[in-house]
Amino acid sequence: MLKKVALTNIHSGRRISMLVDSDQDDRALVGAGPAPNETAEISDITGLDEKVQRMTAKKKSLDDRVALFNGLAKCLERNLSAIKSFQLQANRVKSPRYRGAIGDIVHDLSIGEKISDAMARHRDIFPPEILALIRAGEEAGELPQVCRRIGESQKKSLRIVKKLKAGLIYPGIVLALAVGVIIIMSFTLVPAMSKLYGSLHHELPLGTRILTKMSEVLLQQPWLAAIPVLGLVLLFKNWSRIMGNHSVQKLMIRIPTVGNIVRKNAAAISFRCLAMLIDANVRLGTALKITADSSAHIYYQTFFQNVGRHIKHGMTLPESFLIESHWLGDDGRNICGVMDIASETGAGTELLNEIAEDYEEELDNIANQIDKIMEPLTIVILGGVVGLLIYAIYSPVFQLGDVLFNNK
Repeated sequence: MLKKVALTNIHSGRRISMLVDSDQDDRALVGAGPAPNETAEISDITGLDEKVQRMTAKKKSLDDRVALFNGLAKCLERNLSAIKSFQLQANRVKSPRYRGAIGDIVHDLSIGEKISDAMARHRDIFPPEILALIRAGEEAGELPQVCRRIGESQKKSLRIVKKLKAGLIYPGIVLALAVGVIIIMSFTLVPAMSKLYGSLHHELPLGTRILTKMSEVLLQQPWLAAIPVLGLVLLFKNWSRIMGNHSVQKLMIRIPTVGNIVRKNAAAISFRCLAMLIDANVRLGTALKITADSSAHIYYQTFFQNVGRHIKHGMTLPESFLIESHWLGDDGRNICGVMDIASETGAGTELLNEIAEDYEEELDNIANQIDKIMEPLTIVILGGVVGLLIYAIYSPVFQLGDVLFNNK
């Protein structure tokens, strides 16, 4: 249920309203983040109004997740209580869903729940890999550092997603213009050429026939033009859920460049988590299990699960890594070499952190160059669209002389 919380400053009389996705007034009030000098009025939003508000309100996003975990890290690092730390994040997030989650989590913490258990009730905004990291932080006693790492990694992901969206704007505009050109041609040039070629008992060129079919479809069912736009909107809206599918993960990792980004992101999260757990003296078997649960890709989840089984059977960590190194891609042998050094020097945590830092640095470089990566794709799309239109429009004009000559 959506609730509207109206906050009024007792000194200035200024009144602001915000939406909170919560079923209870006390939790909605916490989610609204009232200041000590503000009074609050809470009202329910139901029926058609609720549906309209949900459609138009700010949606849950990576921006909110980044703000939440960065804020939590700052508060927990300064030894504020978990309840106070979450209360202070209410004004940092913008979506009703995150505000409602904060209200629920504060309530759960007040009755003695663990942070990970309270967050687990909101799996739509806290996916399994984040919950696993939070549990790891609780067990290792390094929750502030974990929140900091989550905030930083999500910020990098957000930067990549924003650059991808920005890179798709130009091709999207060109495709929209192409659809407009097709519709205009369907009313002007195409009918004239079709009539002329029909009177000469000659078939239109292939490109023009394709353009004709496309124009006929758009004229009879114009709503089909909205499908690509709607598809992109749904793709970005359900991106996390789609990427959580194991079949999609396996497909993505095989795509050039994209697979490299996916693999490095999963490796950075996994090795950072394992290093943190080992540094906190968590049993190796437990550490590997938590790391597997926190892995953002099925390959790395399988890798750490298999390594854990080998450890139970009495193998060493370097031996286990070597057996399962094929899951790590081209970097597998290098990582095994690092683990050999770790076993000989006793610097396992330091070297695991070094592996994670290397992957994070590479991700930073990729994020800075993502616009250059998008350029070839953009050129291919634009070249294909423009080439098809030029061929379809001018081909019948260029061939008209031959058609007239053959009909004499």
